[in-house]
Amino acid sequence: MSVAAYDRLLESATRWGFDSARLRQHLRTAFAACIAVFAAWALGLEHPQWAGMTVWAASQPLRGQLLEKSFFRTTGTLVGTAAGVVLVLVANGDLLWLVTGLAVWIGICAGLGNLQRSFASYGTMLAGYSASMVALLDNGNPVHVYALGWDRLFTALTGVAAALVVGWLFTPVGAEIPGDGRVRRLCARLLRDIADAAQATASGHSALSPRDLAERLAVMAAIEEGLDPHAAGSQRSRRAVRALRRLINTQISALLWLRDSTGKTITPAFTPAQAQAMTAALEQAAMLLETQPAPLAAIDAIATARSAAAGWGHAEEILGNIGLALQAHFVAASDMTLPAHHRARQLPVVLHSDWVGARRAMLRAFSSIFLVGLIWVVTGWHGGAYMLLGLSVMITVFSSFENPAFTMRFVILGQAMGAGVALVCQWFAWPFANSQLQMVLMMLPFIFLGALLLSHRRTTLYGFDCNMVILLALSPHFPYQLDVGHSLSMAFAIVTGPLAGWAAYRFILPVTAQGRLNGLRAMMVHELQDMACAPVHARDVRVWRARLYHRLLRLVRASEKVSAPAVQDAADCGLAALRVGKAVLILHQLQADVLLSESSLRGVRCALQRLQQLPTAPARAVPLLQGLARRIQQRQPEQALQLRLAAQDIREHPAFFASSAALR
Repeated sequence: MSVAAYDRLLESATRWGFDSARLRQHLRTAFAACIAVFAAWALGLEHPQWAGMTVWAASQPLRGQLLEKSFFRTTGTLVGTAAGVVLVLVANGDLLWLVTGLAVWIGICAGLGNLQRSFASYGTMLAGYSASMVALLDNGNPVHVYALGWDRLFTALTGVAAALVVGWLFTPVGAEIPGDGRVRRLCARLLRDIADAAQATASGHSALSPRDLAERLAVMAAIEEGLDPHAAGSQRSRRAVRALRRLINTQISALLWLRDSTGKTITPAFTPAQAQAMTAALEQAAMLLETQPAPLAAIDAIATARSAAAGWGHAEEILGNIGLALQAHFVAASDMTLPAHHRARQLPVVLHSDWVGARRAMLRAFSSIFLVGLIWVVTGWHGGAYMLLGLSVMITVFSSFENPAFTMRFVILGQAMGAGVALVCQWFAWPFANSQLQMVLMMLPFIFLGALLLSHRRTTLYGFDCNMVILLALSPHFPYQLDVGHSLSMAFAIVTGPLAGWAAYRFILPVTAQGRLNGLRAMMVHELQDMACAPVHARDVRVWRARLYHRLLRLVRASEKVSAPAVQDAADCGLAALRVGKAVLILHQLQADVLLSESSLRGVRCALQRLQQLPTAPARAVPLLQGLARRIQQRQPEQALQLRLAAQDIREHPAFFASSAALR
């Protein structure tokens, strides 16, 4: 078939409900899986189908993602195989000890995987269930464990090699990071807001409405959520994603400054002529950002506006940070590097780590593996090993999903479809095979069937799990003896794995989108308590602020998934946490102020002690902060303003500041 005919065939498939782009990609992946299975068989490996499973797991739409996932696939398999061999040798045939060790190992991998991101998280979780494949498929027999371990390792390497070769030939090198253009347009809009604020009178009103601020944060949160996969494969990609995150953080900082400081920090030294010059320069920079892909001239315009901003509070600092972030953003897309002094002045990028979710994932994985393994040990059911193997995959890979119990419904159906397809091959194809080679060749059409399922709009949610189960169940050992009862039992055992996973996510420390949202709120408040306990160094302040910016975006995004109207409240609560954090920093500075009276110092210490216990009674901190603000109003008006704003936010969001109790 010619290339043109092949393309016409793919295009015509759209009339039957197939996505032509996905179909093209998945047919390539199926082709690579067939090569991997055949190569693994030719190498004499005992489970050649595992190589095909690796191809499906490692394949990615872009070269950088393919390269990085293949690396973590190899690393995770290597570590997990070694762990499985050690567990079998230590247990020495005692299934109870084997199950206990496996539960501990998978629990650790699930917990660590939830603290990591993207393909690193995948590799850690893979190390967990790779140990299960070595430890369970031969019922923990120490005699064969080395052979099984080597077989697992080399089939995985064969699959990775096939995925890399085929993927490298047919997948594109890279693509523009999604959100690049939108972030620049948001930046242009921000510059116009600053220009409008420069023209405003000292009325005390914010240039941004709460609704407008929440909408912008929601856009930034959606962009930020999709950045991780695009940092894969090269240092240049990582720099570009990091620079984009830094630009987002800089915009958040500027938006908060606009909300809190507009009209309150303009001094008489800031003249109308300065405001006019600043407005013209910012308008020029905004137009350049909207019309050109990498307008370095915009940075010069921002520098001009910064020079005109003298006398307007922190405007010079804010515009300087925006200019630095834009320059880093433009440079990251090229082969140039920033000067060292520019890098030192940039705002840091610190990402949120879900310690609450990681702890729950670790406990859930350990409990479920141990309980199901105990049932297997007590009953002696021969399918229990496959059930435990399926559960080990479900309880790790899906633990970082927003709502894994809901996702498991599609997984269960997909694996049931895969088990059915495998039975068709075992019952109606393999009995006619005259050699192991024929058995392997008979498997190949079923691998392509999985690609069709994965590419159809109605079955795409089930296709991946269907493919994996087809290959897991089809182990080509010759001579083949058809045993209908045994094959049905194995198919049932495979499907019970995701059923057990659904039960674990539903009843053992349940995972829901609302639960993740509550945990995120609790961590934000808990960090404020920690800050109140001890002074924070200047570098730690920058780290805290950057991490809280990222948590603010995560809070807004998580709220949007729970309920669209909750986005406004999430933005308000996150910004309230930032204000209270600023107040804590001010209190620590006041505590070291030798010019404060003894009574004011007592007020500072009382406020800090109350903020250390913020969740128990948030309202009690309000009068302390307000009273202290009155005491320092004459000498430190800006600090007094921040304390009053913090008190106002605590009074308006008592439920948010009481949420740290969820950590206990």
